[in-house]
Amino acid sequence: KMIAQLVTSALAFNGPAARAPVRSGSVQMMAKSKALPFLDAPPGIDGLIGSVGFDPLKCSTYVDTKWLVEAEIKHGRVCMLATAGWVATDIGVRFPGDAYQGISSLAAHDAMVTKGDMLILFLVASTIEIFGGLPKVIQLFNLDAAAAPGDYMFDPLGLGKGPGLERMKLAEIKNGRLAMVAFSGIVTASALYGKPFPYF
Repeated sequence: KMIAQLVTSALAFNGPAARAPVRSGSVQMMAKSKALPFLDAPPGIDGLIGSVGFDPLKCSTYVDTKWLVEAEIKHGRVCMLATAGWVATDIGVRFPGDAYQGISSLAAHDAMVTKGDMLILFLVASTIEIFGGLPKVIQLFNLDAAAAPGDYMFDPLGLGKGPGLERMKLAEIKNGRLAMVAFSGIVTASALYGKPFPYF
């Protein structure tokens, strides 16, 4: 009886049984994002032109990537034009006519609303979006053989052909991203400091 008690007491101090080692081949490690190495790389954007794994909100997990790419390219193109137009206006390029002289880019919106030109601009932009953008979105989601996001079959100079096409696509994505950041910074600096180009 005493021996049984000693054995029981000794067993009470033993740690839990060691688990069998896990084979290294069964461990699945998620690849890390190039842009944010502390986050897992989102699989939905892997292989896209210009992708560096930047999707901290995981938009690609619940939104079709065709829609995301189309939106990024369109916003990038708009901001490239907007940045060029904003700076051009502030260095002196104007429409002909006294009504457009001496107006900064920051004040142009209110001036156009007062003059009535904003309605014309709105109608032109709406027409382009309705007859160009809306059909493209419908095409992307309903046709298996749809043109790639951002491809509107508009290439009068034939630049979208040849071996340099992939490089040009990457350049457009990078310049569009830069323009989106740049335009935000230009507008903010203009509003904060009220100074002409270079806005500080």
